Amino acid sequence: MQIRRVGPEAAGEVLAVIRAAFAARVPLDPPADALAENEASVRDALRRHGGLVAMLEDRVVGTLLFAPTPETMMLRRFGVLPEAQGHGIAAALVAAAVDHAPGHSALAVLAREELPQTVAFWERHGFVVRERRSPYLELRRDLPTSWEVVDADAMRALGERLGRALTAGDVVVLTGELGAGKTTLTQGLGRGLGVRGAVTSPTFVIARVHPSLVQGPDLVHVDAYRLGGIEELDDLDLDTSLEEAVTVVEWGAGLADVLADSRLEVTISRALADESTDAELDPRVVHARRVVA
Repeated sequence: MQIRRVGPEAAGEVLAVIRAAFAARVPLDPPADALAENEASVRDALRRHGGLVAMLEDRVVGTLLFAPTPETMMLRRFGVLPEAQGHGIAAALVAAAVDHAPGHSALAVLAREELPQTVAFWERHGFVVRERRSPYLELRRDLPTSWEVVDADAMRALGERLGRALTAGDVVVLTGELGAGKTTLTQGLGRGLGVRGAVTSPTFVIARVHPSLVQGPDLVHVDAYRLGGIEELDDLDLDTSLEEAVTVVEWGAGLADVLADSRLEVTISRALADESTDAELDPRVVHARRVVA
């Protein structure tokens, strides 16, 4: 089984799973909204926020759509083909959704009161009923937004995990004092994105483009410390469109909101108050916050 992030190009396959999965459920009154989806509506949802598909033997058998809010990552149209159930696909989709929601404080999903087995599934996977709006229940699962990082290798590993969740058009704003580990984290982001070239501090070039090696988005690595404003990126003659790349901006606090209304803000700080501590024994705290317009 393989799970991958998809965009509007997968609308037809995603719609087929949604229709089959929701049509197989017991009749509901009112009927499930999912049965009113069409290829255009699914394509629009995927274009805006993307989704996940689960594949068995090159066939899409499970899907979900992302719908971020300022506080949570909503999971919509979560379904598995009836003939593919019983293989752990739904559980794998939940686990993948956790990895693809960095900076969100929780995952959330709506379930129908008339489907106790569905509600029980979400509860087994750490979701708790937080709100009742008959006939719907809203269930949430809290997510970590801070991590203690003990060394450079752990910082790169965290960056790699975050990088696997990023898609074209994403902007990551990195904040932290000199030597906090911003470039080290970016090295992990590049590894997670699968880009070419060694990621180093862009201080002397302001911005550097790392092309994708896996047909994904390029990485644009920016040092905003010397920029008068983030709009100066337009004058740098980059070899890629920022809408088609992942842009990581060091020292970008207060500037990157010009570049993107929605962004992942990452702050790196010392975990220990004693700044005289040996650097090798000085862990960092990485806090991520997803800002959604």
